Amino acid sequence: MAPLVKKLQEYREEIECKVAVTAQHREMLDQVLELFKITPAYDLNIMRQGQNLFDITSRALTGLQQVLLQEKPDLVLVHGDTTTTFVAALASYYLQITVGHVEAGLRTRNKFSPFPEEMNRRLTGVLSDLNFAPTPAARQNLLDEGVDASTIYVTGNTVIDALLATVRQGYHFTDPVLKGIDYANRRILLVTTHRRENLGEPMRHIYRALRGVVLDYPDVEVVFPVHKNPAVRTVVDEELGGLERVHLIEPMDYEPFVNMINRSYLVLSDSGGIQEEAPSLGKPVLVLRNTTERPEAVEAGTVRLIGTARDVVAFETRRLLNDRVFYEKMANAVNPYGDGRASERITGAIRYKFGFTTEKPAEFVPGDNY
Repeated sequence: MAPLVKKLQEYREEIECKVAVTAQHREMLDQVLELFKITPAYDLNIMRQGQNLFDITSRALTGLQQVLLQEKPDLVLVHGDTTTTFVAALASYYLQITVGHVEAGLRTRNKFSPFPEEMNRRLTGVLSDLNFAPTPAARQNLLDEGVDASTIYVTGNTVIDALLATVRQGYHFTDPVLKGIDYANRRILLVTTHRRENLGEPMRHIYRALRGVVLDYPDVEVVFPVHKNPAVRTVVDEELGGLERVHLIEPMDYEPFVNMINRSYLVLSDSGGIQEEAPSLGKPVLVLRNTTERPEAVEAGTVRLIGTARDVVAFETRRLLNDRVFYEKMANAVNPYGDGRASERITGAIRYKFGFTTEKPAEFVPGDNY
């Protein structure tokens, strides 16, 4: 959302943009606010130790009620599929405020995968008045659900705007572990896992596959920012702890993380956003899930959906390490998610909606700007 906030702020004579955060994830939030120099007008600071979905939902709903009653905005913008996103849309609906959904229309059609993100996104979609779909396929999902075509704008994804503004050639890491890696002579596998549906045995299978790969390929090193969830950390330590050339590090801030993607050979992850970020940098992604709300990347060939079975994870990773032709085919496929101008298109759509311009923004068409 950060690049969109910065773009909206360029139109101060037309738009008063105020940022409200729930701090559903405090650590993840603060470093992004600092990086993009954004100061929230409202910070609900709802995060508590051991919080669950009931806690997040109720605290965010009550807190946002007060914010919206005080500000009485013409438009509330929400992003993606977090619990905060759904709750902000619900609070806006209760107060009959127009809702704009950034990154609208992604679907797996399985309400428990990813959980709870799939239903957060779908419920937000029902409540939204403006739908900023990142891709033509996302627009089609909305049309299939009966959404009015005149409310849908295909914009590309703001995550690509943020990425391209942050990645730098020759970036220097401050973490001593990352500074010490020989990037010129090592192939880096960047790994992240955190999905609730992968907790337990699925994650154990992934880590055992990785262990075998590292032992068999002396030029491979793993960089693994380990999620703070104790259920993740316990299994990671049991399967990968103490293994040479496996770097188990704390979760990374956004800036070093996207620059690490840029230094990596390939990415293995159950994350959603990485499926868009890594292909923008020419990095193949093996998605450690059985479903994805981003099928465009699979169809384009930048991403492979491989699940969590140990033998499959091992096979697909080894194939990318062994087969240079196959690797280059994935690395050079066209990224279908954006060209760095999504925030410009969304701002244009908002200005068009509220009568500041008669010009409707041109849609993002994958492949046109590559």
